[in-house]
Amino acid sequence: MTDNKTVYSRSEAFEASEDNHCNKTDNPTIGEIIEARFSRRQVLKGSLGVSVMAGMAATGGNLLFPKPVQADESTFSFDEIEAGVTQDHAVADGYSADILLRWGDPILPGAPEFDPENQTAEAQAAQFGYNNDFLGFIPLTENADRGLLVVNHEYTNEELMFSGLGRQDRDKKFADTTIDHVNIEMMAHGGTVVEIALGDKGWEVVNDSKYNRRITAETEMLISGPCAGHDRMKTSYSPDGKMVRGMFNNCAGGVTPWGTWLAAEENVNGYFWNKDARDGHPEERNLKRMGAPGQWYSWGKFHDRFDIAKEPNELNRFGWVVEIDPRDPTSTPKKRTALGRFKHEGAETIINTDGRLVVYMGDDQRFDYVYKFVSDMQVDTENPENNIDLLDSGVLSVARFNESGTVDWMPLVYGTGPLTEENDFASQADVLIETRRAADLLGATQMDRPEDVQPNKQTGSVYVLLTNNTKRKDDQITASSPRAENAFGHIIEIRPEGGDHAIASAAWEILVTCGDPTANVGASFNPETTENGWFGMPDNCAIDSAGRLWIATDGNSEKKTGRTDGVWSMETEGKLRGTSRHFYRCPVGAELCGPTFTPDDTTLFVANQHPADGSSFDEPSTRWPDFDDNMPPRPSVVAITKDDGGKIG
Repeated sequence: MTDNKTVYSRSEAFEASEDNHCNKTDNPTIGEIIEARFSRRQVLKGSLGVSVMAGMAATGGNLLFPKPVQADESTFSFDEIEAGVTQDHAVADGYSADILLRWGDPILPGAPEFDPENQTAEAQAAQFGYNNDFLGFIPLTENADRGLLVVNHEYTNEELMFSGLGRQDRDKKFADTTIDHVNIEMMAHGGTVVEIALGDKGWEVVNDSKYNRRITAETEMLISGPCAGHDRMKTSYSPDGKMVRGMFNNCAGGVTPWGTWLAAEENVNGYFWNKDARDGHPEERNLKRMGAPGQWYSWGKFHDRFDIAKEPNELNRFGWVVEIDPRDPTSTPKKRTALGRFKHEGAETIINTDGRLVVYMGDDQRFDYVYKFVSDMQVDTENPENNIDLLDSGVLSVARFNESGTVDWMPLVYGTGPLTEENDFASQADVLIETRRAADLLGATQMDRPEDVQPNKQTGSVYVLLTNNTKRKDDQITASSPRAENAFGHIIEIRPEGGDHAIASAAWEILVTCGDPTANVGASFNPETTENGWFGMPDNCAIDSAGRLWIATDGNSEKKTGRTDGVWSMETEGKLRGTSRHFYRCPVGAELCGPTFTPDDTTLFVANQHPADGSSFDEPSTRWPDFDDNMPPRPSVVAITKDDGGKIG
């Protein structure tokens, strides 16, 4: 979205890094596949593609697979809010959006109250971390009025966290950063487990809960699965290659059917230093494919493990899905290497028709891929303890989207096809450490930043949220984005036959292409969508118990779309397929993350990340959520409920 021009905020810096894609293969892009598919069908004729795509949405987009019949009326009953940019957040009339958790709130016993002018690493390790992203709710009671909220803390904005400290990655000198700043940042990463309870005043944190826990960039973790103990995982800290310190840049994630938390590591390359050491490095090819070292943070200035010359294998120990047992605060998190190593955005699960677990994942970088993992073992729904290492054994596959409207899932298995010694793969561990390169060789389809990949347990569909791809060239204009730059993203729906998610091939179709439908940018929202209902940059999503889709966005702003990020509901069936409605609006600068429902749909939890992004600690564009001159803007979790106690939407 920044196209390597000046970036004004940390989130735009992340966007710029994702613009500089690392996929140098000639594999077909999703845009080329879509163009070929519809050109072959003679559906699209140049710029007429815009109106045709809109027509597809209006008629349900049924060019390949049938949809269930649905009534003409919307399944959503709320009055949508006005899109715009404001200092405060907003939600539809008849609903309340209450602040549940803020950066710095005490989590562990003895944790001090947040003091932004006197932060310490010790205090932050016991307080709620920064930039809350994925949220998962795990009920502790039958009526779900008490439960565990699990939260990823993706990254830190030093310019919003510390007085007088600007963006340190602008010139890569990091001159003003101290070891105290870095250690606080490291403690603000990771994740939080916190018990919450519903009372007369709404949802509240249970401060003395035995479950409350902070996980940081220093928390000891196990490396499990095929890569455990491999030579490329060994470091001075872990000579046997089976232990690692911490997780960071955990973006989206998932909750397993047995109640564990999956935290997915994304842009881990940005934390490592010493680009001069990359040429001739034993992991040179691997480093380049991961875009490492990025040197976005000062950590390598003070901690040798983030210098690729001093610890050549340390980066191989990041970029995984981490499984955590939130019910046991003494348990050791495990990095599940069978699920592959790349820039993970999410790890959403569904129990397949044959009882095995399927995990869907996206690699969030322009021109990278969509994956799924199918376990070897069946899920034991009666005895959760029997699933303890289920994720260590199974088959990881990567998607190839065909112009015929099918998607093929190609297994990433050592010894098959090109995944052999001839291409420098000596084991399954090598395939998984270099998942991206293995997928390159299989000819996977290059996507437009695949983020959340969410299976719908009610309908069997899978939604792939593609945020954008501003690197699309003039000769790649497609039905999905009939412009030189796909700045606004789109959503693809996959529907496996018979709801069999382990099947090798499935049907795919476009649900909607995003952006302003009146601006001739190729947006295909249903014509019933209002001026407030359209959005750009779909990122995460949630599916309620009725199977309805709710979209969270990342990248909307006054200069790009005239609106902040937020939550939109989306019709997926019948004549209103492709109609969206604005439900919740973020404060200025914030990104909407982690939407998740309670089992009865009476609460929707959402995370507002980096409010006031693009400004500074000392002169913020908003002081949300406290609106206190003594407090900086604070990333926070919000609990949305209906005023009459009914179901959301």
